[in-house]
Amino acid sequence: MSAWILMAGAVVCEVTGTLSLRAAIDDRRWYAAVAVGYLSAFTLLALTLAAGMPLGVAYGVWTAAGVALTAIFSRLLFNEPLTRVMVLGIVLIMVGVLLVELGSSH
Repeated sequence: MSAWILMAGAVVCEVTGTLSLRAAIDDRRWYAAVAVGYLSAFTLLALTLAAGMPLGVAYGVWTAAGVALTAIFSRLLFNEPLTRVMVLGIVLIMVGVLLVELGSSH
């Protein structure tokens, strides 16, 4: 279970870093949060792998959750578009990652 907690932390840090990158366009002070967010995300991702999560599963979950959360929060924070087609794409990515995860347990 600790691998999943580490993964959740990696996702939160990656999304924070990415949203901070968008904020840094308007205010350069956000670049510090970008650096901390990405460094933390990669560190937690490495710890997730060290805790035993397979690379394919870890990377799939990390990227799918990151894409979904970044799209949602960029809509809320920056009023960027989130169309039905984009939501469908996010759902398809998540289904694909679920299939990879289910397939790795065999």
